[in-house]
Amino acid sequence: MEEKLQKIKQTLRSRMHEPVPKVGGWLKRVRNGHYQYYGVPGNWASLGLFRERIARYWVWVLRRRSQKGKVSAIRLGRLFMRWLPRPRVVHPYPEQRFAVNHPR
Repeated sequence: MEEKLQKIKQTLRSRMHEPVPKVGGWLKRVRNGHYQYYGVPGNWASLGLFRERIARYWVWVLRRRSQKGKVSAIRLGRLFMRWLPRPRVVHPYPEQRFAVNHPR
């Protein structure tokens, strides 16, 4: 996870001056891919940490875009709810998957 987060951090730095919706859409795709792969039951803490770290890096980049560096907490909250919603588990428990393929 650390390696992926460092790559995201570098990419955010290179995309610093792109429009916010474009960067938000890219982050949403990255986050969805991560949740699709790691979204198994019992992995809530890791999914939440991934979202939190991405949000922290994005805040840092947004504040570096201008000399004023003023991004209100209200705007950040709206950005995060739109582009980085809360994590969700997308895979069922293993017993449920097994029961579909091998009914008793």
